[in-house]
Amino acid sequence: MHSPGLWQALRAPRYLRGPWPWRSAAYLLSGVCVGLATLVSLLLLAVVGGALAVVVVGVPLLLMFALAGIPLAALERRRLRLVDPAVLADPHRDPDGTGLAAWVRVRLKEPTTWRELGYALLCAFVLWPLEALALGTVLGVCGGLLATPVVMATVGGGEEVRVMKIWLADSYPGAFAAALVGALLLPVLAYPLGVMAAGRAALARQLLSSRDAVVDSRIKELGRSRMRLVDAFEAERRRIERDLHDGAQQRLVALSMTLGLARLENPGEPLGGLLAKAHDEAGTALVEIRELIRGIHPRVLTDRGLKDAVEDVADRSTVPVDVRFELPGRLPEAVETAAYFAVCEALANVAKHSGAGRAEVCGRIAGGELVVEVRDDGAGGADFSGGSGLQGVADRISVLNGNLTVSSPVGGPTEFRVRIPCPPGHATTVTTTTALSSHTPTRTRT
Repeated sequence: MHSPGLWQALRAPRYLRGPWPWRSAAYLLSGVCVGLATLVSLLLLAVVGGALAVVVVGVPLLLMFALAGIPLAALERRRLRLVDPAVLADPHRDPDGTGLAAWVRVRLKEPTTWRELGYALLCAFVLWPLEALALGTVLGVCGGLLATPVVMATVGGGEEVRVMKIWLADSYPGAFAAALVGALLLPVLAYPLGVMAAGRAALARQLLSSRDAVVDSRIKELGRSRMRLVDAFEAERRRIERDLHDGAQQRLVALSMTLGLARLENPGEPLGGLLAKAHDEAGTALVEIRELIRGIHPRVLTDRGLKDAVEDVADRSTVPVDVRFELPGRLPEAVETAAYFAVCEALANVAKHSGAGRAEVCGRIAGGELVVEVRDDGAGGADFSGGSGLQGVADRISVLNGNLTVSSPVGGPTEFRVRIPCPPGHATTVTTTTALSSHTPTRTRT
């Protein structure tokens, strides 16, 4: 993998007039400093850790030695920006848990960690001496030639000076001629210096990158884009719900009241019959729009949370439903919304197809996940292969890295289970009234 920025600049005729020679020199010079510091650090950790390992005190030092490549690799990815505009992604994956122990456990299992340790050893013992040699050669030759008149005027007493310890300049014209040669050599040597910096950057990119890391980063970005789409979709749902609630619904209420008053003032036929029919139609439309608003995004879910929203659904179910929820408080909005509509779909299936006499909805946080289960005492044997409703629920949950399982053996019971990741710390404290309600052990809906 080549360094596109510097490689392309080296082929351009304006290379010397741009910033790339200076950036190449800065990259190599900083590499010398970083490599020297890495050498000292690794030697101290290895020697002191090995000497103290017998008394256990050195074990953490040896562990730091094994992980020393991680901070160096992070620094190298930043240093690469001097000569390569392409960002090198971090190949490490996120720890499975929280805390230092979880981080160390994951890092020690990753091949990337050991590859970065190898890179640190290569920098400490091989790369920085080569960089120092290249910089020293360019600076020594060009600097020595350019400084010839100054050295002759000071050290040589204005009579003679040994140029680069090769030939003798015994006059100022000869000294200035040497300085002129140094000035001409400086742009010429800037090219090999740039080539070395580009090759050094290409080696770093090759050793510090990973194909799996590229794939993982693309997967993470895809997941983030899906979450952004979900958030935008939910925001649009709330906007539509708010517009219907505050706009169309209020107008229908006003229309229904106006028609009711008109019926009272004109009870006779045929106008009274037409007003009564229009009044009934307005009432039916008002009921339908309220159901539509509740289906788009229920206000109770936004205001009071998942538990109360599920209890509201259970209230309206034709099958008696027991609701048991043990939640620490409010959950992330996307999690609550996905779980709510999953429960709605499950209870709709119970009412339509199960023939059950009773159902139960349970919710809890277990292992960093929200687990919601819907069970019924129906005949079972349900076929969900063609259910578009369940497919929509599964798609919504998969965006949140959750999963949906349905079990319905012949003879029952049917169990509908949703798992959605909800790490600790994402729940927020609820008000005292809601908290007291959430401690109610059983809530029966008929």
